[in-house]
Amino acid sequence: MNSAWKRLTKIHNKRKQAPQYKETEIKSNIQKVSEHLDENLKNIKDALGNSSDLEIREFKMGKPSLHKVAIIYINGLADKNIISNFVIERLMGNVHNTESVNPQSPSQLFTYIKENIVAVGTVEGITDWDKMLLSLLSGKTILLLDGWNQVISCAAEGGELRSITEPTIEPAVRGPKESFVESLITNTAMIRHRIKSPNLWIETMKLGNITQTDVAIMYVKGIVDDKLLTEVKERIGKIEVEEVGGSNTIEEWITDDTLTPWPTMFVTERPDVVAGQLLEGRVTIFVDGTPNPIILPATWISFFQTAEDYYLRWSMASFLRFLRIVAFIMTLFGPSLFISFTAFHSELIPTALLISLAAQRQGIPFPIFFEALLMELTFEVLREAGVRMPRPIGQAVSIVGALVLGEAAVAAGIVSSAMVIVVAGTAIASFTIPHHPMMDAVRLLRFLMMVLAASFGLYGVGLGLIVLVAHTCSVRSFGIPYLAPFAPLIFADWKDAFMRMPKPFLSTRPRLINQTNITRTGNSKNRGPKPREN
Repeated sequence: MNSAWKRLTKIHNKRKQAPQYKETEIKSNIQKVSEHLDENLKNIKDALGNSSDLEIREFKMGKPSLHKVAIIYINGLADKNIISNFVIERLMGNVHNTESVNPQSPSQLFTYIKENIVAVGTVEGITDWDKMLLSLLSGKTILLLDGWNQVISCAAEGGELRSITEPTIEPAVRGPKESFVESLITNTAMIRHRIKSPNLWIETMKLGNITQTDVAIMYVKGIVDDKLLTEVKERIGKIEVEEVGGSNTIEEWITDDTLTPWPTMFVTERPDVVAGQLLEGRVTIFVDGTPNPIILPATWISFFQTAEDYYLRWSMASFLRFLRIVAFIMTLFGPSLFISFTAFHSELIPTALLISLAAQRQGIPFPIFFEALLMELTFEVLREAGVRMPRPIGQAVSIVGALVLGEAAVAAGIVSSAMVIVVAGTAIASFTIPHHPMMDAVRLLRFLMMVLAASFGLYGVGLGLIVLVAHTCSVRSFGIPYLAPFAPLIFADWKDAFMRMPKPFLSTRPRLINQTNITRTGNSKNRGPKPREN
């Protein structure tokens, strides 16, 4: 434990010493682009290991000596249609025009190509070698001209990408039927489609010394708290890793508390959820290649809110949200309470039920705790097998496996029927928790509660509850109390906590998250900063 704590302290100190909010670059021995085309082509091939997906197209144009020109792009990262129709075809079709214009030097031909021939949205002149390599590896097309030490970077990103589909993890009966994809540009455009405001700002950087992953910070200027935004930028700027494989890498680096079982950042696949959270004053982090952006800060109650809550009538939405919280309590304390009542406090069980439970346990060779642990672990194995196997087979294995194993275990006298009912009911209740990070936390805490119940009965469960609540009260998500608006107590924010009030009553944003623009509706004179209510 001491060694683990020392490692965490070392990581924390390293974060403090790291430079803030900087973009990493690809480092090489070459500093500038050469004037000689052949030398540049050789250096590019050497830098990329003469990779088979490196495409090079050479031709000549211009007078008096027909300057050599080369087009370079990465096959699979660039759109071949754009390159063929708007770069190569335009260049080769304008050979005679360049002869009539008669550019006398490579610099004049370079300027003419950049300003009059290349017909793509974004064109940039680059002299830095590292920046040129990074543009090439990002999917852009590079145009080199012999005799000139500058290249043209053309925006022609493309390749095969997954199309927008329905959400698979957060489905909804009502509401939009679209989810994020792996393309950063597509994901940010989906938010732009919903928030058509110039105050929706996006700041992009690159993280990972090797992967050079694009990361975008999105927020609504004028609504987001400036202190929160500054804290987010500082924490991301302190990340120094070789690879950023997804949003989970950033999540683990910038989290407030590494040792807490609770998720302190919200992850979603729905654009409408991100849009709603941005308008409350939160910050969203998009990672290229990941269809699950991070929303922060997060509170405990936000993991029981779904997008469908705001498409249903307030009465039904409130009932379903309350049902999820009850299911959360059943999942966390169901097996431990059953162990406590059966093993330590049987006098609290009605006589008829106690006789039935005692009859079922006759011939069971294991203690009640081992019986519950065996069934819980078996169900976790079935759940993991169902997730990892192909979808049609996984569903059949989960259902048939649970039915067959449960019935066979009862018939063999290994477990009692009541234990199968408790474990199955707990498993079903866990599926009502809408967000997987919270579900995973409950799955782990359930085993801890079972150990305390087997050791001390209801006293152990009560002790575990007290410690868990005390720990949860100490958790922060970017400075925001995790149990807000319950601790600290803010009655004004209860309108969208355990229940959802009708939309006209939701006229204010969460107090602790937003400090600059609290009022959603009403006179603009009432939209100024207001003091924090604790």
